Amino acid sequence: MKKTVFDPEKMYTYLRGYASGAGMGQTLKALSFAREKHAGQLRKSGEPYIVHPLTMACDAVSIGIREDRVIAAILLHDVCEDCGVPLSELPVDDTVRHAVDLLTFRVMEGETKETAKTRYYNMILQSREATLTKLVDRCHNVSSMAGTFSEEKLLAYIDETRQYVLPLLRKAKTAYPEDADVLFILKYHIVSVVDSLDAAMQVYRPHGDQGTP
Repeated sequence: MKKTVFDPEKMYTYLRGYASGAGMGQTLKALSFAREKHAGQLRKSGEPYIVHPLTMACDAVSIGIREDRVIAAILLHDVCEDCGVPLSELPVDDTVRHAVDLLTFRVMEGETKETAKTRYYNMILQSREATLTKLVDRCHNVSSMAGTFSEEKLLAYIDETRQYVLPLLRKAKTAYPEDADVLFILKYHIVSVVDSLDAAMQVYRPHGDQGTP
């Protein structure tokens, strides 16, 4: 099991205190709801699943994303998809519910997975809350996938990041110019990690095996 870098209880306490002081009512509700629904779930690394949304929320606050609705969406972004919770049960307003709905990946009847991904990423851009959440999510995932994913999964995740996530980020700079500074930080982090992992794998990959398995 990969060692947990940050203590989930400390992150939870920090976020609860921050949200209380800032009057972030939706974040407070989302905190307790997410912890309840993710209870007992583990990430592929073996960490408690709640570490993921808590780390994302702490990261967001640290780089200047401090709006109540965005942090609430971050905390709840996997609850419907991974916990089977109906959207109507989320203890937040319609803006946050809409963001979580957009972030819940589905393959519709008649779609291929690739067609579904194209639709999914295009629709996320409709919501600033969903867009920022998805980018913070990718930041945390690319930072924690080494040592957890197989090489094949790493390469697929890197390809998806370049094909879908970075174009989303570029479009976000036009759609949400007020977030230019935050988007720069997110892009810098994602690109740095992805390019470093890709380069490292090319160095250690056997000669003649330079493509995706």
